[in-house]
Amino acid sequence: MMIYPTMELQNGRCVTLEKGRLDEPQIWHVDPVETARSFAAAGAEWMHITDFNAIEGDFSNEELIAEIIRAVGIPVQLGGGMRTREHVEHWIDRGAGRIVIGTLAARDPQLVQELAKHHPDQIVLAVDVYQGQVMTDGWRQAGAISPEDFIAAFDSAPLAGILVTDIDSDMSDVEAQLGLISGLAEQARAPVIASGVVRGSDDISRLKYISNISGALVGRALFRKTLTVEEALAVARPEPEPVAEFQ
Repeated sequence: MMIYPTMELQNGRCVTLEKGRLDEPQIWHVDPVETARSFAAAGAEWMHITDFNAIEGDFSNEELIAEIIRAVGIPVQLGGGMRTREHVEHWIDRGAGRIVIGTLAARDPQLVQELAKHHPDQIVLAVDVYQGQVMTDGWRQAGAISPEDFIAAFDSAPLAGILVTDIDSDMSDVEAQLGLISGLAEQARAPVIASGVVRGSDDISRLKYISNISGALVGRALFRKTLTVEEALAVARPEPEPVAEFQ
């Protein structure tokens, strides 16, 4: 299972949010570029960035993100405010390894299917769920579609993955989150990446045995120091297959 050390950016700083509330960030006083480098130095093969400013139509983090992409030495999966084809392709041209798309997929699924076909293994579908509905516009707008139907609409698209977040639980009820994510993973054709569910190594242990879950975002636990990148990677590795002994 792939571990994606995760950095959420707002106004050039690393932050975490409670239930997506952009006006109440927990600010982490660290250097974003050096923090990204530390993820790679610890052995991560990918990292994930969410740009909260871009969700609001503010692209002031762009040069910082471009610097991270240049400096980190591992592929970067980028989400936040990807509302047009031009914006998605702009970031692919700037070196992002994958682009996470949610709101645009709900508004124009045909366009996102075309993007996935034109950029195979570079488009990730974001499925943000609140009380059984897919949310858009930075978790503020409820769509009239279930997560199951939303995922099914992209069955034929060559997605790199499907990033599932249960906003309602938001770390307070991991059992409910695992139930939602595992249920969606069962029906999805693309591999599922779990978001917002890892508090410590035990959660990774449970996730890696759920069928079709290919990875997990790990952010808040790293900044709160309840988990290190090295620990997360060690737990996520496949268990060695037993070898029969012949006499």
